[in-house]
Amino acid sequence: MGMAALLIAGACQSGFERGEGGLQYRIVNDEGKEHAVAGDILAIGMVITTDRDSVLNSTYEMGVPQLVHIAPDSIPGLYPGDYNSMFTHLGEGDSAIFRLDMDTMAARTGQPKLHFADKYVTFSVKVFKHFKAEGLTDSMLNAQIMDFYEGEKTRLRAEEEVKINNYVSNNKLEPTTTASGLKYIISEEGTGEKPVPGDTVVVNYTGKLTNGHIFDTSVREVANTQDGLYNPMRPYEPARITVGVGMVIPGWDEGLLLFPSGTKGTFIIPSDLGYGEQGEMRAKIPPFAPLVFDIEIVDVIKPAAGE
Repeated sequence: MGMAALLIAGACQSGFERGEGGLQYRIVNDEGKEHAVAGDILAIGMVITTDRDSVLNSTYEMGVPQLVHIAPDSIPGLYPGDYNSMFTHLGEGDSAIFRLDMDTMAARTGQPKLHFADKYVTFSVKVFKHFKAEGLTDSMLNAQIMDFYEGEKTRLRAEEEVKINNYVSNNKLEPTTTASGLKYIISEEGTGEKPVPGDTVVVNYTGKLTNGHIFDTSVREVANTQDGLYNPMRPYEPARITVGVGMVIPGWDEGLLLFPSGTKGTFIIPSDLGYGEQGEMRAKIPPFAPLVFDIEIVDVIKPAAGE
C-alpha cells in the first residue's frame, strides 16, 4: 500500500487528539525531529478528503512534494488550530492526519462555510523535507529548495522507463516502437486515408498516466467515470488537430500520422515527446511523466484548395 493510500485508510479510524483551537490530529509516524516553526518551509505529500468520502486534492498526482510555507501567526485570518497551524506539529519524516471543523473555520474567519463538506475536511500529510529558515537568507533557503527539487526530478527521470515497461507488461501489450521512442498499439485497423502533414485529424481521445489517472478526454462517458474530471461547461466532442505542424506535443504529431481514418489504438508517449521535465500543472501531469492515450481517428480532412 502506498503512502497516500495508507494515510487515507488511517483517516477513517478513530483516536484523534485535540490541539490548540480544537484542531483534531493523529500522528501516524513521529521521527522525533524538530518541528516546523513560522518562516520554515515543508515539502509535503498531502491528500485532502471530505466527510462525504470524496478526494478534493492529492499532491501525489503530481509526483513531487508540494511546498508549504509556515506563516507567522500575526497574519490576519489565521487562528489557533487552522490549516497553517497543523503543520507546526510536524518535522521531517513525520506523517499525520488532521481534521478541520468547517463550522469552526467559518466562525473564526467570518467566511461562509465551505459547501463540499458537511462537518470536517481531513488532511493526510507526510513531510519529506523540512527547510529551516532560521539563520538563512531567502537566497540560501531557495538554493536548498532548488537542490531538493533537482533531486526529485532525477528520481522521476530514473523511474520513467520502469513505469513504461510495467504498464506494457501489466496490460499484456505488444507495442511497436518508433525510432523516437514512441510506442503504439493498433487495436482496430481503419480502412480510411492516412493523414499527411497539414491534414486535419478529427480524433476522440482519452489521456492518462501510467497509474491509470485520467487527466483529459474528449469522451463525456469517460469523463464521468472519474471524480473531478467532468466539466459541464465543456462540449465533449472529437478534437480537430492539424498534424505535423507542431500544434500538439511531439508524440501526438508523430503518432497521428501513423493511424488511418477509422483506426483505434493507443500511444505510449515518453516524456521527451510529451511535457518533459516541466510537466503540465493544469492537467496535473508530473515532470518526466510517460503518457498513455487511447485514440480513435474519426476522420481525416484535407486542407481546402489554396490553404
